[in-house]
Amino acid sequence: MRGIVFAKRTAKEILRDPLSYIFCLGFPVVMLFIMTLLNNSLPKQAAMSIFEPKNLVPGIAYFGLSFVMIFISIQLASDRTTSLLMRMHASPMEAKDYILGYTLPALLISVLQVCVTFAIGFSLAAASGKTLTVESVLIGAVKLIPSMLIFISLGLIIGSVFNEKAAPGLCSIIVTICGMLGGVWMPVDTLGGPLLKVSRCLPFYHGVYAARHAGFDTSLMISIGFAVVFYVLSVVIIGVKWKKDVA
Repeated sequence: MRGIVFAKRTAKEILRDPLSYIFCLGFPVVMLFIMTLLNNSLPKQAAMSIFEPKNLVPGIAYFGLSFVMIFISIQLASDRTTSLLMRMHASPMEAKDYILGYTLPALLISVLQVCVTFAIGFSLAAASGKTLTVESVLIGAVKLIPSMLIFISLGLIIGSVFNEKAAPGLCSIIVTICGMLGGVWMPVDTLGGPLLKVSRCLPFYHGVYAARHAGFDTSLMISIGFAVVFYVLSVVIIGVKWKKDVA
């Protein structure tokens, strides 16, 4: 119960910032419009498959999750630098309530973001005469759940270790790596060589691949594995810091 109450407070703090709406909801929708218009404007022989709705929509939905990481890390880092953390240690709250208080709002925002992105993407695909089935939309959205936990975990880790000035910079680096090596904006598979090998060692490539392809594939299993490892790591780090601060 205490974790739920704290989660409501965290959600309100995040949603008070207008930038959370701009980046978490507005940016993915704007990118969908721009990339769809760009793809429709290209000659048929010059069109890129990565900008087709079946690849573009899941890719942007995945990329949008990286902004949830930024806001949760900033919120956590900011809370650590204020007297709020001291008051929480003096309250009956435990480390699990603290972790739940940041995880739940981030997860809800992630789900909302994915739903909005896929809904707009489906509408744009239908308007432009492209193929994007309801089945592929539902499967893609469900297969992004492990990726939601990955970005939430990264946000928790960064927010726990770094201050509110350093956290956004580090998150921006991860967002850039996600977009490039994850294959959101370019077909990494066609490049081959060391770049492809590096991409496949990161969770971003597998998260995007899983969202774009139907079925229970290897990339989905790898994404689930990364999600479990990162979330457990975030829980351990926060738990250690909580005990240290209390002591």
